[in-house]
Amino acid sequence: ARPTALLIVLLAGVFAGTPTPSTAASERDAQAMVILQRMADFLSQAQRLSVTAEIGFDVVQASGEKLEFGETRQIVIRRPDRMRVDITKRDGATSGFRFNGQEIAVFNTREQVYATAAKPGTLDEAIAYFINDLDMRFPLAELFSTRLAEALAAKVGTAYNVGAERIMGIPCEHLALRGDQNDMQLWVAQGDQPLPCRLVITYKAAEGQPQFWAQFSDWNLSPDVPDAQFAFTPPEGAAKIAFAARKPVPTVAGKQK
Repeated sequence: ARPTALLIVLLAGVFAGTPTPSTAASERDAQAMVILQRMADFLSQAQRLSVTAEIGFDVVQASGEKLEFGETRQIVIRRPDRMRVDITKRDGATSGFRFNGQEIAVFNTREQVYATAAKPGTLDEAIAYFINDLDMRFPLAELFSTRLAEALAAKVGTAYNVGAERIMGIPCEHLALRGDQNDMQLWVAQGDQPLPCRLVITYKAAEGQPQFWAQFSDWNLSPDVPDAQFAFTPPEGAAKIAFAARKPVPTVAGKQK
């Protein structure tokens, strides 16, 4: 009887110290939120940064087939009021965005057009004005806002730490985030610089559940960024046009323009 009693005591100790699936999941949820908050704080507090983002996105066809298009974005920021974005689409078309603390400028070299709008203030204010008032698209804008933590808190309902993985050789934590409209996966670098290495968004409320993804490389938190980098000179031969309300993006048929 004594060995049997001892075995029961030992087993009770083993199972008492083993997390249940729900406990383990709760711990991973907490870990994911901590990592997400660290990333948001780190990015928001960076006074200067540059990064290259390789972007891809689905366009759902009438048949249900998904076609992927994409572009490369080279982003330079100097807080509180400077930003430069240079965009090269996969078909070779180039365009860009400039903000110098006083004026927003965008241009498209293939179409040979540009537009400007006066907007003195911070980068956060300029981006909000660009999206909300000028009705323009700005992929990844929230990622470079000083209010990133607030934006994530509003959109992320649940979070889960999938585990450690490598993105382009960089050790990362793979986070799975769920919201009412979208699901998101985010790979955040381990260590004292919790920078995003990869992002995937699934628009689960949209027909065909298309995805958007971005792969980040060449992060630099102390780039040399003089004022001249943010100055705008219209491309030679380009015509100035007014900002116009955007047209609906075709998500059923046809290629996104």
